[in-house]
Amino acid sequence: MTIVTVDGPRSTTPDVVDVVALGESMVTFLPSRPGRLADVPSFDRAIGGAESNVACVLAAAGHTTRWISRVGADGFGDHLVEAVGAYGVDVSAVRRDPDRPTGVYFRTAGDRATDDHEVAYYRAGSAASAMSVRTMDLDAIRSGRVLHLSGITPALSADCLDLMRALTARAPGRPLVSFDVNHRPGLWRDGDGPAVLLELARGADLVFVGEDEAWDMGGPEAVRAALPEPELLVVKQGAAGATAFHGEHVTSVPALRVDVVAAVGAGDAFAAGFLSATLRGLPVRERLRHGHLTAAAALTVPGDLAAPPARHHADRLAALDDAAWGTLRLGPGWTQADARAEEEVRTP
Repeated sequence: MTIVTVDGPRSTTPDVVDVVALGESMVTFLPSRPGRLADVPSFDRAIGGAESNVACVLAAAGHTTRWISRVGADGFGDHLVEAVGAYGVDVSAVRRDPDRPTGVYFRTAGDRATDDHEVAYYRAGSAASAMSVRTMDLDAIRSGRVLHLSGITPALSADCLDLMRALTARAPGRPLVSFDVNHRPGLWRDGDGPAVLLELARGADLVFVGEDEAWDMGGPEAVRAALPEPELLVVKQGAAGATAFHGEHVTSVPALRVDVVAAVGAGDAFAAGFLSATLRGLPVRERLRHGHLTAAAALTVPGDLAAPPARHHADRLAALDDAAWGTLRLGPGWTQADARAEEEVRTP
C-alpha cells in the first residue's frame, strides 16, 4: 500500500524478507550456579523466545529475517529489541505497549527434562498477550517468503488465538506457513492445548511436531494419518531422529550422536536448520540433516542460542553417505573446527 505525504508518495508495505517470525520473547534470568530458585543468589540476563530464536539462527545463517511481536515500553523491552536486532534480525515491526510489561522468566540451571528443573514465568498480562488482529500489522506479518509461528502464541490469550486462526487460515497469496507445535502443557490450564494445536496445524503448510509432544498417537505414521493437510509434516523422534512426510513420500534421517552440554534450544535450532535448507530448495533428506546439524550446534553450547555451522561445513556433513553420517559424533566446538582448519590452510 502507498500513502501520500507532504514529501510525496511513501510505501507502507514492508520489504519482503526470507522469514517472518511472530511470537513472544521474554527476558530470561539464568542462575549463577546450580540449585533451587530459592537458593540462587544472583542471575545473568539473556533472552528467550521460540520464534525469535528461529529468526536469530536464520539471520546468523545468512537469511533475511523479521521478528514481529509486542513488548513493553520498559527497559526489558529495550533489551529484547536490541538483543534480537544484534543478530541481524529486522525488529522494525515490533510494537511497544505503554500499558503492559515485557514478560520475564527465571529458570534453574538443570536440564529442563528433569523433575528438579524449575521455571518461574511472569508473563500474564504481558504486552505480547495483547497481540491480536486489531493490534498487529498484518501486512508486515505476511511480508516473508515464510511465516514461522508456534503453538506457544495461541496459549497466551483469546486475542492471540484469534490472530493465529487468521494467520493459519488458507487463503490465496499467503506466504508458506511454518508451524512448530511446541506444546507447553503448563500454558494450557484448561487442557484444550492438543485440540487447538491440531486445528492450527491443519492450516499450516509445514509442521514440526514431537512424536509425543501433543498427540499420543503411537508413531509418525499415526501422526500423519491424523494430520494429512500440511504439504510437509516433520515428526521429531528425539534420539531416534526425524521423519518427514511430503506428499506420498516418507523420508527418515537418524539423529546425530552429540556430546550434550545443555538440552535447551535444540527444537528451535532444528526448525531453523530445516527452514534454511527449505529456502535453498534442498531435497527433504538434506533438510532433515541440516535440522539435525543446527540442533547439534545448540546442544553443544550452554545457552539457548548458538551460531549455526558455516554453510559450506554443514553442506559437506549433510552430503555424507549413510554409513559416515551414522558414525558422526559432534562435541563442543565442532562448529569452529572446520573454520580453524581452513584458516590453517590459508596461513603460510
